[in-house]
Parts: sequence; structure tokens; C-alpha cells
Amino acid sequence: MTATETPTLPIGAAFDRMPFTRRHVLIALALFVAFVIESWEQLALIYVSTDLGSAFGVDEAGIGLILSAVAFGMIPGSLVWGPVADRIGRRPASFWSLLAYGVIALASAFAPNVETLIGLRVLSGLALAGVYTITFPYFLELLPTPVRGRAAVYLSIGWPIGMLAAIGASVLLGHLGWHVVVLASAAAGLWAFAIRAWVPESPYWLAARGHQDETRAVLRALGSPDAEAVFTVAAERPGRPLDLLRGRLRTVTVVMILLNFAFNWGYWGLQTWLPTLLQQKGLSMDASLGFAALSALMMIPGYVSASLLTGRFGRKKVFLVYVVAAALGGLAFATASTTTGLYAGNFAMSFFGLGAWGVWNTWNGEFYPTSLRGTGYSWATASQLVATTVAPSAVGVLLANATGFTATMLVINAFMVVTALLAIPLPETEGRGLE
Repeated sequence: MTATETPTLPIGAAFDRMPFTRRHVLIALALFVAFVIESWEQLALIYVSTDLGSAFGVDEAGIGLILSAVAFGMIPGSLVWGPVADRIGRRPASFWSLLAYGVIALASAFAPNVETLIGLRVLSGLALAGVYTITFPYFLELLPTPVRGRAAVYLSIGWPIGMLAAIGASVLLGHLGWHVVVLASAAAGLWAFAIRAWVPESPYWLAARGHQDETRAVLRALGSPDAEAVFTVAAERPGRPLDLLRGRLRTVTVVMILLNFAFNWGYWGLQTWLPTLLQQKGLSMDASLGFAALSALMMIPGYVSASLLTGRFGRKKVFLVYVVAAALGGLAFATASTTTGLYAGNFAMSFFGLGAWGVWNTWNGEFYPTSLRGTGYSWATASQLVATTVAPSAVGVLLANATGFTATMLVINAFMVVTALLAIPLPETEGRGLE
């Protein structure tokens, strides 16, 4: 083919006719496990929190600080790693982030006191923020346009799998102490080498940096029939954070930040203290862990159903319906007077709430052009993590002041209602190519 015959295409067009191949399955596996690790890290110590309290002699407020420490470190970490990924690439950012996390997690297993443990968990959050921030934008930039929504929602199933792994570890290893659970976290950092081996750099990022030959090589490996074109991009330079607040992106960015905070507060405020709240309703610790495990299982069909529906009805409609249904489930959970009512309400929250999260993880990554996608997602992640940091302590204060199960749950549930209202002005992105 001569230079004059070489077509010129927007980089997104190379994904319109791309088939979903075995290479995509391998990529999905690598990033799926990374998301499992992210879920594990944020949840594992919740289920051995009693041992933590005994080991360091701290009360519920102190335990809340330990549980929030990783999220606290991830807030500045996400704001750093997002722009870094836009500048150096998705692949190296994911690799070094996850590897550094494993090293710091290993050190935290030997913390001699609570202050050192909190400090090391803050640092491990700072490291983990890279792969946490970039996993979904990275995956979106490797997927064929027709299956992008469905496949990315399936990636979200890594969250309940990580949750189940954390519960399983607390049952199987919890009697050995919290140290063993943290050592397992450290070992998970080695998965960075699988990401480096199996996941190529994003063609969107390569094209934006002018690496045409490398872009074509990756697209050929992904099976694109348009891999031999010359590819254009929406912006040649990496985006700057303040670009998110300019022009058409300003409203989207402000609403997106508020929505991420409200949505994660509603989820995390419940999840962190679910065993304690259930014990207030008369369940034993073992029964509470079983309850949480069943809730995690209910998340999986929630994700699957959302994945099937989003391609037909669009991101926005499915998200709104699922968030409203989750809020109604939360109301039923808060006012339940029987164990059956508790199960029904919580299962509705798990099914619809996490189905909505699957849609949001995809939708949230499609608002911005390639030059700003990592940066935009980092702001979203930071907003989520502020909520993740605040919610455990806030709910801990409510519980310490004997607010009661129902009142505490209604406060948590109010954030889900706010989430639905905030989603209304956001644009639909189903079927639209990435810029």
C-alpha cells in the first residue's frame, strides 16, 4: 500500500469494526484480577477488624481510622496517577502502581504500633491509586465499540469477587491474625507482572503521542481490520487538570465529582459497618459474615443484568432505574422488623446498587477525550475516595452516639437519592466512539 492510498481515520474508528478476540479475553482477565485486588485491599481488614482492635487496643473510632487510611492515601494518589497515566502511558502507570503497593503492604504486616500501621496503609493507598484510577479507562481504550459497555460492566464483577475473597480469608485465615491477611495483600502485588505481560499500551494513548507504528501494531494484535490507517486524535498534547473545568466539560465535571461522592458515601457508609449494624439487629458475627457473603453473591447477577440492559437502553436510563431501585431496597432494609425483611432489603440494595456501579464505572470513563481521560477519571476516583474516607468515621460517630440502626441506615440511604438526582443532566454515551 502506498502512502497516498493509506486512509486517515480518527483513532476511535479503528474500534468500530474490531471483533472481540482471545486477546481481549486475556486483557480482561489481567485487569479483572487487578480490580479484585483493589476490592480486596479496601475490604479485607473490615472482616478482621475485631482482631485489629484487640491487637492495638483501639475502639471503634480507632478501627475506623485504620480502615479509612488506604482511602485517605488514595485521594492524593489518584490525583497524581491520573495525569501521570495521561503522560507516561496506561501500562507503566498500572505496573509500577501495583508493584509499589505490594512492597508497602508487605512492610505494613510488620507494623509495631497503630501509628505506623496507619502511616503505611496511607502509603499503600498512595501506590494503589494508580491501578485503581486507570483500570477502567485503560480497559475502555482496548475494547471494540459495540461491546465496550457490556464488557466493562463485567469487569466490575471483580468487586464482589474481591469482597468474597476478603470474607473467605477472614474465615480461613482470620484466626491467624490480621498480619496474615495483609501478607496475602502483599503477594497480590506480584500481579503487576501479569499486566505488563498481557495488556498492551492503549492505542488511543499511542496515537495521541504520535506513535503511529506502535498504534498499528497493537491494533493488529487486537484484530482491527483498519489497523493500517494513519490515526488522528482529538488533542495532541496531554490534558491539564484545569481543562476539565473549561467549555463543555465544566458542567459534566462538577456533576461527576458530586455524584461520585454521593454514590460512594451511600455504598461505603453501609459496607464498612454492615457487620456491626447487623449485630445490632441480633445477628452473630458469623451470621453477619454469611449475610455479607450472600450480599456479594447478589451483586453478580446485578452486574450481569445491567450489562445486558445497557446496550439496549443506554447507560443513563439503566443507571437511574438501578439507583432508584437500590434506594427503595435501602428503605426496606432500614425499616425491616424481621430477618427476612433484612435479607430482602439488603439483597435489593446489592443487586441494583452494584449493577448501577457497573454502569457508572463505564459511563464515568466515557465523558472525556483521551488527552483527559486519565485525569478526569482521577478526579472521579478522588471524589469517591473522599467519601470512602469520611463515611466510615461518620457512621462510626453515629453508632458511637447510639443513633440506632434505622436512623443510621436512612442517613446512608439519603445519599443514594442524591445520586439519582445528580445523574439526570449527564450526557448519554452508549454507542458513541471514544475521542
